Amino acid sequence: MAYRHKLLAHAKQLGHDSRIAIVGAGQMGRGFANQIHKMPGLAVALIVDSNVDRIQQTFKDLGITKFVISDSAKELASAIHEQIPCGTTQTAVVTELDEIDLVVECTGVPNTGAQITHDALQANKDVVVLNVEMEVTVGPILNKIAQERNLVYGVAHGDEPTECKELVDFALDLNFEVICAGKGKNNPFEPFSTPDTVRERALSKHMNPKMLCSFTDGTKTMTEMVALANTTGLQLSKRGMYGPASSVKTLSQTYALQADGGILDRAGVVDYCTGDVAPGVFVVVKSDSPYVVEELEYLMLGKGPYFTLYRPYHLASVEAPLSVAKAIIDRESSLYSEKLNAEVVCMTKVNLNPGDKIDNIGGFTVRGYADIATDAKKDGLVPIGLAAGATIKKAIKAGELLTYDHVDLEDSFILRLRKQQDALGLS
Repeated sequence: MAYRHKLLAHAKQLGHDSRIAIVGAGQMGRGFANQIHKMPGLAVALIVDSNVDRIQQTFKDLGITKFVISDSAKELASAIHEQIPCGTTQTAVVTELDEIDLVVECTGVPNTGAQITHDALQANKDVVVLNVEMEVTVGPILNKIAQERNLVYGVAHGDEPTECKELVDFALDLNFEVICAGKGKNNPFEPFSTPDTVRERALSKHMNPKMLCSFTDGTKTMTEMVALANTTGLQLSKRGMYGPASSVKTLSQTYALQADGGILDRAGVVDYCTGDVAPGVFVVVKSDSPYVVEELEYLMLGKGPYFTLYRPYHLASVEAPLSVAKAIIDRESSLYSEKLNAEVVCMTKVNLNPGDKIDNIGGFTVRGYADIATDAKKDGLVPIGLAAGATIKKAIKAGELLTYDHVDLEDSFILRLRKQQDALGLS
C-alpha cells in the first residue's frame, strides 16, 4: 500500500496536495477531517455544512486559525488557489470549484447525500461517501454514472461493510468457500428505541441521539449487512437475518450449515451476531482439502472443515481517508454495488394512522429491516432510504413492514434517482 509515499509523489506532480471537499461536519465528517489533516499529500480544502459553528469547530480541531468562510464560488476558488482552507454553507458551490480534486460526502442523510454525490459526479469529481444508507438505496446508479465518466465512486473504509468485504475478497482469492460473512453488533438491540430513550447515553458519548438510535434499533446493522451483500454478491441469510449470540471462538460452529450443527440452511450468506465479536468483522470459510484443514487447525483458526477469518476492529472515520488515497492513486473504489440483491425496508416502531408522517432514520416512526431484494419487491416494501417525509394513507400497526400501499412518498431527489435505477434493472 504505502500510500503516504505515493500521495507525496502525486502532490509533487500536481504542484499541490490533493484538495478534498468534506460535505457534512457532524461526527463522521469531523472525525474524517481530523485524520485526513494528518496525512501528507492530502489537504482539507473545503468544509461544507449548513451550520457555520460546526465548520469553525472543525478548523479549530485541526489547529487552523486562518480560513475563509463564504458562499461565493469565486472567493472560495481564490482562497483555495492560495492554499487557504475554506468553508461554505452551500453544497451547490462544490460543483463549481475546479480547484477541488475529490468530494467526501459525510451527511448520513440519504436524500442529501444522493443529490451531492450525483451532482459531484456530473461535475466530473471523484466521490467517497460515508453514507451507507444512501448506498443501499441508489448506489448502483451512482456507480453506473461514475463508471461512464471514468470516475471513482464508493463507500469509505472504516465501517464494517468495507472491512468485511476485504476479508471476503481475501478468502475468495485463496479459493476458500465462503459460508458466511458479517459483523458483531456493537450496541444492545432495542428495536423500539427512539432518540428520547437513548438521549442520555448519546450525550454521554458526545453523539447525536438520532445516530445512536439508528444503532440501537438495528437500522445501522441491517444497512451495513445489506451493503455487504450487495457489494460481494453474497445473499442475505433470510429476511431480518438470524443475528445469533456467538463469540470469536465459536463463530465457525455458529455459522456452520445445519447438517453440521450450525444455523445456516445454505452457504454464501451475510449475517450478524451479538457477543464479543464486536466491534470486529468475520468470514467463516470451509475447505475440503485435508492438508489445508490440518494446516488451518494448526494455525488455530478453528476445527475443520469450518474456519474463521476475523478482524477485531473497525476504525470508522479514522481509517476512511484510505479510500481517498485509493481513489486518487489506484483509481479504485473501496466498496460499490452494481445491483441490489438485498434491501433495507421499513418496520414500524409505533402504530401509524392516515395523516401521520414518517421521520428520518434513527427517529420515532420506523427502523430499517434487511430483506432479500426479490422478496421486498414481491411484497411491495418501501426502502427506508425513500421513506423520510412520507405520509401514511393506510393504518399500520407497530412491528409491521411498510408497503407502498401504506404511504404517499414525498417527492425527493433520491426517489427520482431510485426510479431511474429501477428502470435500468439495477434494483
